[in-house]
Amino acid sequence: MPNKILIVDDEPEICEILEFNLVSEGFEVQVAYSAEEAETKLDDTFSLILLDVMMGGISGYKFAEQIRKKGETIPIVFLTAKSNENEMLTGFSVGADDYITKPFSVKEVVARLKAVLKRAPQKNSGTIPNELKFDHLTIDSVLKEITIDGDRVELTKKEFEIILLLAQNPERIFSREDIIENLWKDTPFITVRTVDVHITRLRKKMGDFAYMISNRSGYGYRFNTTKK
Repeated sequence: MPNKILIVDDEPEICEILEFNLVSEGFEVQVAYSAEEAETKLDDTFSLILLDVMMGGISGYKFAEQIRKKGETIPIVFLTAKSNENEMLTGFSVGADDYITKPFSVKEVVARLKAVLKRAPQKNSGTIPNELKFDHLTIDSVLKEITIDGDRVELTKKEFEIILLLAQNPERIFSREDIIENLWKDTPFITVRTVDVHITRLRKKMGDFAYMISNRSGYGYRFNTTKK
């Protein structure tokens, strides 16, 4: 079955161009002209959301945040006219998988969407349920969540991917470049600062257990199975 994409943008001309070209590339496409309309259409048959940031009513950032708070892991790619670092970091902090600035090349959009879909977990792939347990912390790679003393910790998609990557390789040091290569390989314009921001927010959410992710100056980040 073709991948199904939900385009959410309040500019009909942009939606028309994107829909025509994505259908031509073999995607199944639906369009919503606001986050409110998208909310009524979104279901588990979609493979990806192509989401405008600046819209009347609910913004793209707010809509993405609402989706992630529900525990949804569907890939989200932002479309925006703003390209400064703070805007990009805001997008990634609310769970974006990629960030495309306007005006854009349709070929670039298609290539970036294919790259995001390629690295996204496939539905019904037969993955065996798996949990990693470290004293008070449990990481569930199926539910895409962590719990501390049984309490669920709200993480963005990238925050979860970072802790899972580190925890699957305990005591190994990952440089910032290693983390980018593993989690943002096909996403351009990602800097080491992006990694630091995500990990800072992740450690803050872990509270008293922030020690489980430590930074060795000059080398990178590691996962500690016990308190040092």
